[in-house]
Amino acid sequence: MASLAIKNLFHEKVRFGVTLTGIVFSIILTAVQLGIFLGFIEASTGLIGNSKADLWVVSSGVTHVEQGVVFPESKLYKVRAIEGVESARKHLVSLGAQAKKPNGSDEGVTMVGFDLDGGMGGPWNITQGSLKDLEQPDAVFVDELYAEAKIGVTTIGQVIEINSRRARVVGFTRGVRIFTSQPAVFTSFKNAQSYLNLEEDQSYYLVIKALSGADLIRLKENIAAELSDVEVLTRDELVYRQGMYWVFGTGAGITVIVAAILAIIVGVVIVAQTIYAATVDHIREYGTLKAMGATNGYLYRIILTQAVLSGLIAYVVGISVSLLISQVSMNGTLAIIVNWQLSLALFFLTILMCCTASIVAIRKATTIDPAMVFRG
Repeated sequence: MASLAIKNLFHEKVRFGVTLTGIVFSIILTAVQLGIFLGFIEASTGLIGNSKADLWVVSSGVTHVEQGVVFPESKLYKVRAIEGVESARKHLVSLGAQAKKPNGSDEGVTMVGFDLDGGMGGPWNITQGSLKDLEQPDAVFVDELYAEAKIGVTTIGQVIEINSRRARVVGFTRGVRIFTSQPAVFTSFKNAQSYLNLEEDQSYYLVIKALSGADLIRLKENIAAELSDVEVLTRDELVYRQGMYWVFGTGAGITVIVAAILAIIVGVVIVAQTIYAATVDHIREYGTLKAMGATNGYLYRIILTQAVLSGLIAYVVGISVSLLISQVSMNGTLAIIVNWQLSLALFFLTILMCCTASIVAIRKATTIDPAMVFRG
């Protein structure tokens, strides 16, 4: 049965190629659209997800980290006194900074200030420089993807202005994408306070590292009980809140979701059409098999085997092209993330689409009149 299905597939290579092309196209379309959505989520939540902090303390009502509300430093000392806290540090993220480019124009940047000794909330994917370099006065890190186009920075040591204050670039990161397109500028917390004209005892956030083995939920509750006018959120909770804000709160992500859903629908339609057409093209062969005594169950297995084989071959080609597109996109500010989870989901989706599409084809094949084989 399997050998017959394989021979049936490869008997007419052009027809089989057309079938594969349709399925491959649907896989690539679906992978790219879903990859754009994942890239969207990564860009909007990366500063939180890569912070290495277990808990965040934010002012009540804050919906996204780029719009923090200041609170006094005294809360930091209360947190440090709570059992189960290994480390607590001040942190800030703000869109309220303007970098002056060498040509004199201004560009909004996302200011990220973190405690150099805390190991939380700092840059990742560092390609040049080290965190120790940020100990120097007015030192900043910028991302290579945005540096030249957005800020006019090309080399280490270059000096720019941020909010009319001197800033010297001492390091580069790679792939720290920001959804608002205002590139992230990492600096020490003290420097960030100066750039944003904050009082010395003011902070936007506290980032907390729990002791190994500590009950994170209980620690969160204990911290919340000690502080007023703030919320205590786990990293995952804040990532979820941040994602929900940018996806639904602003409406910006709705188009991405709709595009991803449409891609899946289009993929299902394409696969259904190609599998159905391939079956109908062999309708006389199925009639011959029925005339020879083949049961409906036998035809079921042949058509399903053909559908699965077509799906497997198309998946290998489609996901390979999708991964290549994803890799190329990493060189730009719009990331198309095709990770292993998405690849695995697409595998099962492809097989499901092929098998589902074959159901219509099965009905066509099993209701055929064997007598048609003997007609002219």
